[in-house]
Amino acid sequence: MARTTSSRRSFLQNSAVAGAAIGSAPLFAPRLMAKGRPSASDRLTVAAIGVGGRGSDIANQAAALGQMVACCDCHAGNAERFAAARAEQGEQLRIYNDYRELLAAEPDVDVVTIGTPDHWHVKIAIDAMAAGKHVYCEKPLTLTIREGELIEQAVEKYGRVFQVGTQQRSEFDRRFIKAVAIARSGRLGEKLEAVSSVGTAASRSPDPDKPFGPFPVSPVPQGLDWDLWLGPAPQVDFVSERIGWNFRWWFEYSGGQVTDWGVHHTDIAFWALAGDDGQAVQAQGAGEFMAVDREQVLDFLLGKIPAKELPAGYNVAHSYDVDVRLSTGNTIKIVSGPNELLIGGELGRIRVNRGSLTGKPVEDLEKDPKGQAEIEELMEKVYGGPLPESRLGHMQNFFDAVTSGRQPVANVRDHVRAVNACHLANIALLVNRPVTYDPQAKRFVGDEQADGLLGRPSRAGYEVG
Repeated sequence: MARTTSSRRSFLQNSAVAGAAIGSAPLFAPRLMAKGRPSASDRLTVAAIGVGGRGSDIANQAAALGQMVACCDCHAGNAERFAAARAEQGEQLRIYNDYRELLAAEPDVDVVTIGTPDHWHVKIAIDAMAAGKHVYCEKPLTLTIREGELIEQAVEKYGRVFQVGTQQRSEFDRRFIKAVAIARSGRLGEKLEAVSSVGTAASRSPDPDKPFGPFPVSPVPQGLDWDLWLGPAPQVDFVSERIGWNFRWWFEYSGGQVTDWGVHHTDIAFWALAGDDGQAVQAQGAGEFMAVDREQVLDFLLGKIPAKELPAGYNVAHSYDVDVRLSTGNTIKIVSGPNELLIGGELGRIRVNRGSLTGKPVEDLEKDPKGQAEIEELMEKVYGGPLPESRLGHMQNFFDAVTSGRQPVANVRDHVRAVNACHLANIALLVNRPVTYDPQAKRFVGDEQADGLLGRPSRAGYEVG
């Protein structure tokens, strides 16, 4: 099995540091690997951390572009299934249970993919960058606003290339890039509003009588290291609805649909409305909490009651309607409606999701060849270079960035700005009143209770940062 040469690793490390110094705006990374698959000796070596569900999806994308050599999952069954699937492609992977063992034992790995539950993202990413790895990490990147500060500091410190998995920036026939270009072109007007509509926190519980819980304690599945799965999160008894798809509906591990699907459309809205430096500064709205009372959830997150006293049920907002104001004066509504992003102003409105881009401004462009050419030129400027060409566009953008040392299109700084809007929305829902955040002071204005939700304590031995 071909491995990375030391000279190539030196080039990658030096180019990444140079790229980090360029700045935070997305820059074009040449498509060095776009024409055919490189030979094994030239491909970046990859290790996958977290290979259940979506984690295996992104790992397989990376394997299509690089040389997969190792995988890791605290559930042995996930790792074994993924390794077996890669073996069918001729790759014999080394398997690990603990990502820390992988990082220590695989010094020649160039790239890691991170597809774990959200509460692990920042810690694993920081540890991977400290070990010299470039990182592709699933969204939402952070669990809290404080984690956003930590990960930005780490990217600057270690100089690694870091792509966040908000793949709408690169995929789905470029329609999201086109929507952003239309919004930035002025064709919708100057004062813009967006509606990030992303659905409810839908339960996948097998119990129709208690779709949101509370749920009974159950035996830990064979092969799952439950303590390691929890990691930074509080120690609690195992409940089957805490893992798999449903981890998203627990504040201990995620932020519900507000951050999960919410950050996809909100990221595009930020790309369109926030300029280079816009930040989320205010949020107000209301939400519906189901199995666990909102005030009880708030007391838990503020450290007033321990995790074991909280009912074992989904505790994020099930439905919600929150208005977020940006420092630019534009606004984004995050709502549990049909899956779509609406962007509009005084001159018109467009609608985009993964299936279509519609609206009168889009129809007008189809009749205007000159305007269409202008939008296509702006799309390349928005994206940072020639537009993505395949279903692997987002992963390809990341691999190109690693080989060139330049910024990928979904860099950490841009993602943190967008996901902070989602965190701000959740905080407004939890305290049940409007909140105002000062991005320079990194605290809320006159609201100590909201300040208490900026971060979370980590369990001993799993501290983040």
